[in-house]
Amino acid sequence: MGVQVLFHGCLDDFLPPDGRGQPATQRTSRRTSLKDLVESFGVPHTEVAALTLNDAPAAFETLIEPLESDHYLIRAWPAGLSGGLPGGHALQPPRPRPARFVLDVHLGRLARYLRLLGFDVCWRNDFEDEEIADTSSAQRRILLTRDRRLLYRRQIVHGYFVRATDPSQQIEEICQRFELHDEIDAFKRCARCNGLLMKVDKASVAHRLKARTLDYYDDFYRCNKCRHVYWQGSHFARMSDWVEALKQTAIEG
Repeated sequence: MGVQVLFHGCLDDFLPPDGRGQPATQRTSRRTSLKDLVESFGVPHTEVAALTLNDAPAAFETLIEPLESDHYLIRAWPAGLSGGLPGGHALQPPRPRPARFVLDVHLGRLARYLRLLGFDVCWRNDFEDEEIADTSSAQRRILLTRDRRLLYRRQIVHGYFVRATDPSQQIEEICQRFELHDEIDAFKRCARCNGLLMKVDKASVAHRLKARTLDYYDDFYRCNKCRHVYWQGSHFARMSDWVEALKQTAIEG
């Protein structure tokens, strides 16, 4: 049985260049779900916001039968299309608000950037794939990864394959994809461990600081988890400019 699948919008990112913009064909001799068919082309189900089967709304669990006489045309749409989804049929529930994330081990810099913007981010450099997937499901966290096979796991509802490889481009991509700009609350979390920062009395942390730091700064913040101490040093102005530039991108976009 031959099945044609047409991927719309950015779902083309997962296809070979010469296969984009046209129906892809898959042959199967067994009953199969639309989820498995879509992912056989390398497109994670978490990237698909809507499906139709022969122009009728369909779900990931919809099965097609291996009948030679039948013709199947599956269309797949990503989230965020300007024209909306076909018939208003959406497969994915609304994303968690405020946005919360879990990232795979290779996205440590992106995790730090998201924490600097105030987002609750779960990341460790020793995460196993199964633990990442379970955390995403149990805590309703958006899973970010550059391993598309991790996104194939059925328990993952909210997930995204990060296209960019440069961390500074990755944070722009994620803010755009999930429309995070209105949720940014910068400098309230520890970039190291995700803890919340609390303002503390200067005298209580003086023993941990260099003399010049004590001379030039009066306002200090301490992470409620790892106890790391922060202050608004020379880097703070640069980071503030960076945050404002991200917000401006949304206004101009």
